Amino acid sequence: MMAKQTSLMKVLFGSALATVTLAACGGQTSTVDDNTQTASQEIESGYPIVIEHAFGETVLEEKPERVATIQWGNQDVALALDVVPVGFSAANFGIVDDRGMLPWTAEKVEALGESDPNVYQDTDGLDFEAISDSNPDVILAAYSGISQEDYDLLTQIAPVVAYPTSPWTTTWREQITMNAAGMGMVEEGDELVTNTEELIAEKVAEYPQLDGKNVLWVNFSENDLSQLHLYTPVDTRVSFLEELGLVFPEDISDMIEDETAYSLNLSAENADALNAADIIVGYGDDELLEVLQADSRLGQISAVERGSIVFISGNSDLAAAGTPNPLSISYTIDEYVELLAEAADKIEE
Repeated sequence: MMAKQTSLMKVLFGSALATVTLAACGGQTSTVDDNTQTASQEIESGYPIVIEHAFGETVLEEKPERVATIQWGNQDVALALDVVPVGFSAANFGIVDDRGMLPWTAEKVEALGESDPNVYQDTDGLDFEAISDSNPDVILAAYSGISQEDYDLLTQIAPVVAYPTSPWTTTWREQITMNAAGMGMVEEGDELVTNTEELIAEKVAEYPQLDGKNVLWVNFSENDLSQLHLYTPVDTRVSFLEELGLVFPEDISDMIEDETAYSLNLSAENADALNAADIIVGYGDDELLEVLQADSRLGQISAVERGSIVFISGNSDLAAAGTPNPLSISYTIDEYVELLAEAADKIEE
């Protein structure tokens, strides 16, 4: 069972502390009192913390003081908890500044008073030397695609919090709970989850037309319309859409053979399957929509024909917010739900 929910984290803490207590009771008679006192101190401090993930488990004996994050979005969880990492990976998609930061990351870094953050320029691969030089006590990678080899190398630098089950499928809640646990900030992580949930609920309530509409995230290529690329509910882009009240069509779910796969390829010959979607979301622009609507086959897809499409341009804030975290959600949710609602309104026209 992977650490997907806050309650599971609490179970893990309880198990770890029980182990400490048993170790104390199992000591020789002459040292029982000392061991019991040590165990009591550890229980009061909440340590050790055990975090289970895809590569095993990570044990933190004390609260980390120097937190590093790698790959996508993990720095935003630390920042949302008012901790500036000693180093974090540059963003490789979306509107990125000359330091490698997305706008919500840069905004929060500035708000926390950091003028010169240490950004690993590792968009072509992890910079193990730079990570090591930042001398972290823990490395957060709950949302990442690290391999076993990467993990093994990173653990030589510091304890690593990896993803719970598979690469690039960690939900924003899991990102918070796992990374917060890795920072020794479980309660603060719980509060951040609650606050984010309340924000989402507040914004969605303004657009009741979204409730129950079928949605698909489909990527079309203007250069090759013969193949379509869909994200499945395992992907965080789709799971977030479901949180906004939208539904992944059952007909498409039945086509997914690998339940752990975050994407599905579909031939344009089977494009009729996309008629199950009331709304289609994807990366693109108005020009791509015109190309699709002019296509003899794809133009007959219901959502394409009526324009119930939310195309997200690569040079927009939403492009990098498709894989959400607490900072990106708060920064872009107003624009996102409004665009989805406009697409939903076209269904009734």
